[in-house]
Amino acid sequence: MPVSQIIEVFNERLGARYGVRLKGGGAEPFYRAAKAAECAVIVFRADYSASALHEVAHWCLAGRQRRQLDDYGYWYLPARNATQQSAFEAVEARPQALEALFAEAAGVDFRVSSDDVASLPSTAFEARVAAERRLIQQRLPVRAKCFLAALNDANSPVAQAASGA
Repeated sequence: MPVSQIIEVFNERLGARYGVRLKGGGAEPFYRAAKAAECAVIVFRADYSASALHEVAHWCLAGRQRRQLDDYGYWYLPARNATQQSAFEAVEARPQALEALFAEAAGVDFRVSSDDVASLPSTAFEARVAAERRLIQQRLPVRAKCFLAALNDANSPVAQAASGA
């Protein structure tokens, strides 16, 4: 599924319902919380499908309070020491597990990411993401369930035939 279709599916099926819009083209991913009359915006990196799915996974998992904060109240570290990387992996396994489910539904390749271009993800982190995937699949958050269904619908053979793909 091309990134343009992922954007369309998200914005049509979840955007108006939840007051959020998915948008590509960012130099870095960023979540801008809703402000006054403006809806929230999930910006993903460049035009990468994987980045779009990953950022939507974060949005699906963020609680109400976090969704009221730019970037959900998190901060980005371009380089991490071992302790910081361990903390990153502790909170990042679940979003990556959900991203993997979204990627499968969209027909997009998924790779576990350490979020550090200088290093590959550890085998332990890859195993943690796989374990989280099995767990989250059993209890999907409502927004994730809705997006997953929308991706499956859009990527079905009937939908593909109707779009001429």
